[in-house]
Amino acid sequence: MGHQAGFHAPHGGAQFLGYRTNRQGATEIVYDDGGARRLIWRVAPESADAQMLSDALQVAVGQIRVLPALYQELKKRAIAIESVAV
Repeated sequence: MGHQAGFHAPHGGAQFLGYRTNRQGATEIVYDDGGARRLIWRVAPESADAQMLSDALQVAVGQIRVLPALYQELKKRAIAIESVAV
């Protein structure tokens, strides 16, 4: 693995959001709710600015409803994603 960063929900939840670079060099976003759900999305290469991605994830994980906030923050920053694993 290459670069990675992660953020945990500050409001007592076990929710985690992070990004990483996989072995092929693609950037991925990882969401884990600490229980039953783990989701992974691949970030489009032209959208893979580490600072913008980090800012979006940090804002989203601070919200009560993390996934809707994540989608909103990614859309606001024009970061394109595709689902890899559910």
